[in-house]
Amino acid sequence: MGALLSSLKSGREPLDIFLDFENSQPSESEQELYDSCNEVLARGPDVLDKLLAYKGCEEHIRKAITNPTPESEAAAWDAVLPAVDQLQEFFDYATELEAVFPMLLAALCDAVPKHTIQNKQALAKQLADVLDFVLRFDDAKMVNPAIQNDFSYYRRTLNRMKINKKDSNIKIRDELANRMSLFFAYPTPMMRVLSEVTSKYLNDNSTTVSRDNVTAGLSVMANVCFEMVLNKKFDKDQTNMFCLRAMTGAIILYDHIHVQGAFVKKSPINMKGCILQLKQYTPQTGNTSTDGLLNALRFTTLHLNDAETPSSVKALLIN
Repeated sequence: MGALLSSLKSGREPLDIFLDFENSQPSESEQELYDSCNEVLARGPDVLDKLLAYKGCEEHIRKAITNPTPESEAAAWDAVLPAVDQLQEFFDYATELEAVFPMLLAALCDAVPKHTIQNKQALAKQLADVLDFVLRFDDAKMVNPAIQNDFSYYRRTLNRMKINKKDSNIKIRDELANRMSLFFAYPTPMMRVLSEVTSKYLNDNSTTVSRDNVTAGLSVMANVCFEMVLNKKFDKDQTNMFCLRAMTGAIILYDHIHVQGAFVKKSPINMKGCILQLKQYTPQTGNTSTDGLLNALRFTTLHLNDAETPSSVKALLIN
């Protein structure tokens, strides 16, 4: 705890912002955008539950490959079709997040993101909701090889059916199948979606929010979430883990879109404090862990191994 407290004295003044993630309600000025985003975000828990329950078609595919008979191949195809429909639902949801995320950034990252995030708490909670979902989705996807195996089998079989002209009733055809394949081939597909849509948004000439403002907003989100957990603003493990996932997601996204990344010595994000918090936080229930979040920082950021990264930060995260 001493190291954590000293991390607040690392040249960065504490933000002294409390985001009431458990009780925030949209103000009149937030309501329209909040409602639009909520139509998408409300489906996130169901998408995540379906991913966690995804079992795959390994047994059917194995039989079709090791003993290729018309019956075994038909059974594998019949098993894969509904599985691929489920994968399309995941892909379609990523497309919906891609549409709403820039709107949240635009609303929260104005001239003074610190003040806007504090004053628009319901939208700030939705930004954290997106980051929380993305970290949880990608973590579950990485440990489920059945997803890529099933889709690879689907594409191989589809190609054979095209050659034999038996593909007339196939719903997911070449263009969509190619985009889905690229999506699921990436280790952390949802974070890739956020990173790419944010970069696209910032490079659009019509965008009114600067890159500096967006990175400032993400650094505020990361630091506020860190400080709220450090200062025990919430009693529930569920809320604290939510804060830590939002913190980690903000760091990763910042690292992807900032030219120098999140780990440089003059980073506005308190990287030592954030890493220490992830390493030292112990859930009261014992049913959750921060290991996946530490691994996300280790393996999905871009600049950890840059020469400009202080050795003390790199050692703290790697060891």
